[in-house]
Amino acid sequence: MHENEQQRDTNTGQWLLKSLPASTSVHIWQRKTPSPALLELLNNDQYQPYLLFPHDESVPVSQVSQQANKAAKVPLFIILDGTWQEAKKMLRKSAWLENLPVAHITPSHTSNYQLRRNQEDGHLCTLEVGCEVLKALGEERQSEQLLNFFDHYMQAFKADKSGHALTTKTNG
Repeated sequence: MHENEQQRDTNTGQWLLKSLPASTSVHIWQRKTPSPALLELLNNDQYQPYLLFPHDESVPVSQVSQQANKAAKVPLFIILDGTWQEAKKMLRKSAWLENLPVAHITPSHTSNYQLRRNQEDGHLCTLEVGCEVLKALGEERQSEQLLNFFDHYMQAFKADKSGHALTTKTNG
């Protein structure tokens, strides 16, 4: 997580962490020093780490899961949590990430994230990326539940920021 994300109320990585606490962790990015806990994970023989980032030589997450299973390792997905500009900087300035194999998702929907400017088509927020990973790993129900929460969160956040009460639709 880019250090700026810690203070942003628009950060969706926090919701991914809170939703999947047993299988996620956060490591605050420092420009010159890697997180010792992250390095420990990257060097643990139990895991096969993959950087989740679009790249010409990346492989689909579903293929990563198959490869990791054959090697009897748990796939460890590193998601760079920050704006796209920050994520690119984190990748460029982190020598400890540059030799990791790279995986990608194939988004099944357009982003519902509307809290920051400069969103480009095809870009997802951290929580949506996590949902796509879950879906690619066969956890469709969990992915759908998390996306439903996210949609409600987006509505509540926008209502709160505009000073209005969140109205919900009722069947009747």
